[in-house]
Amino acid sequence: MGAATSTMAAKFAFFPPNPPSYQIVTDEETGKMMISGVPKKDDVDVWRLVTGRGNEIVAMYVRNSTAKLTVLYSHGNAADLGQMFNIFTELSLHLGVNLMGYDYSGYGQSSGKPSEQDTYADIEAAYRCLEETYGAKEEDIILYGQSVGSGPVLELALRLPQLRAVILHSAILSGLRVMYPVKRTFSFDIYKNIDKIPLINCPILIIHGTADEVVDCSHGKQLWELCKEKYEPLWLEGGNHCNLELFPEYLRHLRKFISAVEKLPRPQIDDRRREEQLKHPANTAVHRDKSRLSTDCRDKSRPSTGQREKSRHSTDNSEKSRVSIDKKEKFRRSIDWPSKARNSTDQSERSRNSFERFGDMVRSVGLCKIDCLRQTSSGA
Repeated sequence: MGAATSTMAAKFAFFPPNPPSYQIVTDEETGKMMISGVPKKDDVDVWRLVTGRGNEIVAMYVRNSTAKLTVLYSHGNAADLGQMFNIFTELSLHLGVNLMGYDYSGYGQSSGKPSEQDTYADIEAAYRCLEETYGAKEEDIILYGQSVGSGPVLELALRLPQLRAVILHSAILSGLRVMYPVKRTFSFDIYKNIDKIPLINCPILIIHGTADEVVDCSHGKQLWELCKEKYEPLWLEGGNHCNLELFPEYLRHLRKFISAVEKLPRPQIDDRRREEQLKHPANTAVHRDKSRLSTDCRDKSRPSTGQREKSRHSTDNSEKSRVSIDKKEKFRRSIDWPSKARNSTDQSERSRNSFERFGDMVRSVGLCKIDCLRQTSSGA
């Protein structure tokens, strides 16, 4: 069964650009690694990281001197860092965050072959780099998953109870559900996001296009319904699977979300506990097995996360707890109806210009031509 699952994952989920869009080169002046074919930037570091499964993946880190938060971005299934480089640097600039992106095993100049389990090891290697090299803390990290990237994001989020937030962009309920409207989760399915998302305690932003012909918008809407900590979703009218960055609302909504989560109280966690969670991912298997039995019995899965929430705050005094609760309530009350965000046209001229420049940059790299999933599903 394991081999069958791996085969299905490879055929369905992974379509790395062939040939890769970039090479790794060395800067003659500094000796630093660089990605070829993109502008040279002093605020970008390029890394080769060894994963827990023995592959060597390429990652890039974009520094922002004003950043309070760091975004760990998992891209879609038909892109690599060469194509995403300008997107990442622009997002870091416009959102005021540090940003790390990485290529999955078998993508770009990363070694190995892509598989579901390898993507889990890949994102963990990138996360460890953030912690060990840049000193990033779990409570200051936002996980961003685009399309298939939503799979490794939610897998890692299960093991990070103090995570600041999650962003899901054109996300899938599960691999099998993209092709067939199945009502239950099968053992051979991949990226079972539908079973994992009810267990995530941090705020989650869902972004999806209403005209997505690859991953239907119903995936995003059902994921949003399953969230514990809902934030105002962004349903982009007429948006398809690979052009959401072109909409001015996309960047505006991301800014609004990041501003909101920055104001939330900074969670605390014991460093030893964090290490145990990363070293023993099998501890989350119990929750996944329970949720796999029925995706409709959401109330049964909530007590376990509620108990973790209760224990996490048990060491705080009552006054701090009240302040934390008040801020969370304020966060929830800040949610507006989605149409309000779409219809908002009273932005300053400076903001509009920045959105237009961002849209022009997306068009210039041809990202909208990437047809994630569809190319492989026809041959599966």
